[in-house]
Parts: sequence; structure tokens; C-alpha cells
Amino acid sequence: MLEMQNVTKTFGSFTALNDLSMTIPKGAVYGLVGPNGAGKSTAIRLLAGVYRPDGGTITLEGEPVYENPKVKSRMCYIPDEIFFFPSASLEEMRKYYKGFYPQFNDELFGRLHEVFQLPKKSQIRRFSKGMQKQAAFQLSICTRPDVLILDEPVDGLDPVMRRQVWSLILSDVAQRETTVLISSHNLRELEDICDHVGIVDKGHMLLERSLASMQGSTVKLQIVGDAPEGLEILHSGTAGRLTTLVVRGTQDEIREKVIACNPVYFDILPLSLEEIFIYELGGVDYEVKNILL
Repeated sequence: MLEMQNVTKTFGSFTALNDLSMTIPKGAVYGLVGPNGAGKSTAIRLLAGVYRPDGGTITLEGEPVYENPKVKSRMCYIPDEIFFFPSASLEEMRKYYKGFYPQFNDELFGRLHEVFQLPKKSQIRRFSKGMQKQAAFQLSICTRPDVLILDEPVDGLDPVMRRQVWSLILSDVAQRETTVLISSHNLRELEDICDHVGIVDKGHMLLERSLASMQGSTVKLQIVGDAPEGLEILHSGTAGRLTTLVVRGTQDEIREKVIACNPVYFDILPLSLEEIFIYELGGVDYEVKNILL
């Protein structure tokens, strides 16, 4: 289990994280989401041991992460901006990684070469952005990490390669119980692969739970007629006679209350992760505004 407890991080007078806590269970695929500037990348770098927290603790199975080579040898981090040594080739980076990661698997590196088909002896800096991302994945997966930390991992990859990368990661989770932390703005993609989600806003953890629990505790109610009283409504909108409400509660709870009102028509629908994200962050305050009107 990778855990952050009551962590604060400041940069000069700016507070990036304020008393942030999060728990990533072993073998989970955890999606960390939030608006721009919410503190996601800072949290990622703290969990990876790149930054030192100003306050609080960050541990992997009870052991501190920062300046702990033993723990870091079990973790691999792919940042949004990929860095390789300027003149290094993929083969040279393989040797470099192997020196830091005792579990580095050369046989797997060879098998993955058939997947990514990247030149081994060309300088990586001459690769395209997408090819550099592929190189990072090929190297990282071969370290056989217990924890894989990814910041915007498939940005720059074509659709076929995106699917290939997710397939490799999920296979590793299934076979080795790898813990995966992903920060991404592509909520539709996260919804397909994550089983836990944390929503961060302004350096605080707004909501953290399993995706199934999150989607089961907030629903979209479409109704023609009077809505029942006592609903915890996060958002409402009307188009003609049809009223659409985003309501906190389970489908069974909402259905029981609605049936008692005997409406002309109603339907209860699950919310997507993107809709949960928008409404948990304040509903209409985060909707697109037409400033030209």
C-alpha cells in the first residue's frame, strides 16, 4: 500500500498541497484527477520521492519513500515530460536502468522490443515524443516495479499504441499485483481502467473511494412531473417538461422516493467519471461558459 498522510508542500509563498491524504491499495489502478493547478503533479512527485514533503508522511508498506533507495528500487515513475541523457541510446538506457533496478528483466526487454520496435542504437533525443514515451514504458515495465507511477502516460501516443500500453500495464497488474497510480485529464480513458479514484482540488483531497462506490452513490434523475422532496441535488436543468437532476444517493434509494411521487415519467441513469468530476467540483461553476453571449 502506498500512502500519503497529511502532507503539505509549499513553493515559496504558494501552497501546492495542504494536509493532503491518499491511500493507494496494493494491486489497485488508482486514477488521480483534478482541475489544472489542483496539485496532482506535485502529489505525484512526492509519492515518487522526487520532492521532500514539508509536513506529513509518505510511505510504501510503512517505509518512508524519500531518500530510501531500497523502497525506490521497487517503484518506477514516468513523468509527463520524459527525460533521457542527451546522447543516450535505448540500449545505453537499458544498462543504466539495470544498474538501479535489481529486478530488471533483460528477457522481457527483448520481448517488448518486438512490441515497440524502437531503434536500440539511435539517440533517444532524435525520437518523436510518442517514441520517447514508448521507450519510457519499455524501460519501466522491465524494472518489474511493485509500484508504477504515471503522469499523463499516453499523451502523444496514437490510438493503437495507447491500447497496447494499457494492455501491458493491466496484464502486469493481473499477473504481479502491480500498484499503478495514474494522473490524467482523459477521464473517459481512466474510467475504463481504474478501480479507485481520488479527486483533488486546490491542494485538498475532495473525494477518494472505489470507482464502483463513487458511481453508485451519485445518479442522474430525468423526470417529468414533480420531483420528490428531500433529495440532495448537486445540479438541475430543464428542457421543456423534462427535468434532469444530479442527485446524491443510490439508484434504489432515489427510485423509491420518485415512485412515491407518481411522476408522469422518470429514468435513473449512472454518471460517468467525467460527470462526477464536474459536479463534485461545483457543478455549474466548472461548466463551459459562453462568454460571447
